[in-house]
Amino acid sequence: MHSVPLLVESIESINQITNNPTDDDDRARTYFGSFCDIRSSSTMFLDVDCSISSSPITTSCYLDVEGYRFAMMETTSNVERTYCITFKDVEAAAGRIEGTAYRTPVLTSSSINSKAPGIDDRQFFFKSEAMQRTGSFKFRGALNAIRSILESQQNPAPSSLSVVTHSSGNHAQALALAAKLSSNTKTKVHATIVMPQNTPLVKKNAVQAFGADIVMVESTNEAREEEADRIVAETGATFVHPSEDPRVIAGQGTVCLELVQQVKEMGAELDAVIIPVGGGGLASGNLVALRALLGTRVKIVLAEPAVLDDAKRSFEAKELLKHASDNMLDSVADGLKTTLGPNTWPIVRDLADDIFIVTENEILQATKLVWERLKVCIEPSAGVGVAVALSEEFSQKYSSNQGIRNVGVILCGGNVDVLKIATRMQAIGL
Repeated sequence: MHSVPLLVESIESINQITNNPTDDDDRARTYFGSFCDIRSSSTMFLDVDCSISSSPITTSCYLDVEGYRFAMMETTSNVERTYCITFKDVEAAAGRIEGTAYRTPVLTSSSINSKAPGIDDRQFFFKSEAMQRTGSFKFRGALNAIRSILESQQNPAPSSLSVVTHSSGNHAQALALAAKLSSNTKTKVHATIVMPQNTPLVKKNAVQAFGADIVMVESTNEAREEEADRIVAETGATFVHPSEDPRVIAGQGTVCLELVQQVKEMGAELDAVIIPVGGGGLASGNLVALRALLGTRVKIVLAEPAVLDDAKRSFEAKELLKHASDNMLDSVADGLKTTLGPNTWPIVRDLADDIFIVTENEILQATKLVWERLKVCIEPSAGVGVAVALSEEFSQKYSSNQGIRNVGVILCGGNVDVLKIATRMQAIGL
């Protein structure tokens, strides 16, 4: 028996399907048993007894609950790995969002290449999600989540669909626009966003401009979660978590699905990819995609601010850790404050090669460099990955002597208060 983390809508949803077998392509069968632990209103742990075919190839089986798809994977080494998505889910997400989400450009810069310390032949490929709709990769996951829900409710299609989340940043705008663009003649999709009182006015205005309702609460995680739970209970809305929802994670994985193909079209092949990590939706979705596409040959490095180092500490301790209680979370990369969760952590733990941290000054220097050389106004959270790419630590460990020449860097977003960040840059002499 294995304790498996699954995001679910309600106990009732699980009760309807527990103890019933499900099949996927006649390759696997899974029996779902009793509950062993309920950790929160949106996360449930099940005891799962898997009987999976002994085929030497990787097999998987699935459970569908209220539009979620959960995957269990058996590796070729017969060591069971359980993740909330598989590469099939990423491919399906790509089909759902195609034509609405942008295929963002991959940019190069010889001047930035030359700044890699001690390496003459480094080639960086910058995937510019700052140019995505709503200004970040978050639109991919939000759009896939809503369209997945609509797919699951086609017989018959509902006249309306309500979704809710809590966010003060990029996910809020992404879900608001995704709801607006997913509405059609059959179904009106409406989003409600729970936001803390200290949310900048520019972000509130953007969410409202996309047609979403905003509910303001105290500036604590507890207040946001409680209000979102209340809305779900009272209205029947579907909760879409910013980083733990499997549908969101699968949508984020389409970033590297595109990046690998685009780099090939440029006549190269990736040796390493650097991905910023906060809540882990972007990291985990693309870890799954990259391992499926390029296997273990590609080195996957996650990037994190030194003052928000929960992912690195978890990775080193081999257990999920949160921020220290006395951590003020004072980083210029405010989009990476969220910690890993039960769905993102296992993927990061098993599939990432390294997690590097960088200082606030290094983040600001890298952000300014991209502004000047790529002419893309990234946010500091995106600058974290660039800072790692240009660090001594990365260059020494992943040099051309180790066969690492072509390095992809995900520029995760561009929603930034330019004057505020420019003032921070000026304060340190940039």
